[in-house]
Amino acid sequence: MRKVVTGGAGFIGSNYLRDFVPQNQSTQYIVLDALTYAGKLSNLDSIIGLPNFTFVQGDISDTDLVGELIEPGDTLINFAAESHVDRSIDSAFDFVKTNVLGTQVLLESSLRAGGIKFIQVSTDEVYGSIELGSWDENYPLKPNSPYSASKASADLLCLSYFKTFGMDIRITRCSNNYGPYQYPEKLIPFFIKCLMAGKKVPIYGNGLNVREWIHVADHVNGIDLVDQNGKPGEVYNLGSGSHLTNLDIASLILQNMGFAEEMIEFVEDRKGHDLRYSLNISKAKSELGFVPKIAFSEGIVQTLNWYKENPQALAY
Repeated sequence: MRKVVTGGAGFIGSNYLRDFVPQNQSTQYIVLDALTYAGKLSNLDSIIGLPNFTFVQGDISDTDLVGELIEPGDTLINFAAESHVDRSIDSAFDFVKTNVLGTQVLLESSLRAGGIKFIQVSTDEVYGSIELGSWDENYPLKPNSPYSASKASADLLCLSYFKTFGMDIRITRCSNNYGPYQYPEKLIPFFIKCLMAGKKVPIYGNGLNVREWIHVADHVNGIDLVDQNGKPGEVYNLGSGSHLTNLDIASLILQNMGFAEEMIEFVEDRKGHDLRYSLNISKAKSELGFVPKIAFSEGIVQTLNWYKENPQALAY
């Protein structure tokens, strides 16, 4: 068995590989990553020498390279993405190139190879913002940032290849991830980085924007369940039920690191800032047996301790 994993040197992809490559010695993992600013080969140090692991540096929008890598019957898991909302607001081109064009190249190469199981790792942000309640998988896509619009576009492309060509396409949409190895432009490691440098943590607007947080270990376990037991053409929400405001997050980090609330600094709000995200995960629970196991109160302490022990991960 072969699994082609794109974006495997990034945060979520590397957590997936570190978990599953050692467990599945009979499966060959071929990892493709462009090693842009957020992808680090060092994230894979613990598995690089394993006989069932192969790393290829390259871009998912490189048609020739992707065509050479994918073989009939492979499973392809697409973690590769530009994923930072602020960067997409400043410059959307790279997001469209990687998230839309790159996904189309993967889809077309998979179609030509034949017999591919294609798992698209997406985001809850494609749904937009929800004031009350939670999104199920049938909720209309209403993305509000260039990032989320590019991911929604990729999702629709994937579903079109299922409908038009009968490909085995499975999509996961997860809530905000946190945990070890996350690039420090994202909220939790960025706050940790600021405090470790003696700087205040900047919070957009009034800090009351709500996100649902899932530990990356729970997320990658959910992806594996979709791989093993999911159905072609289906979308699966993967969340945790842990809803916190950005102010809640900042306060928890301050408390655990021994800082006072005066280390919070409110700054001008992000353009088009979504108010609230919340996923209904009953489908993944009932059909796949997906149950997130790591409580946020436990996971945030583990994450803080990891960054304290690995301060080099906060450098960029």
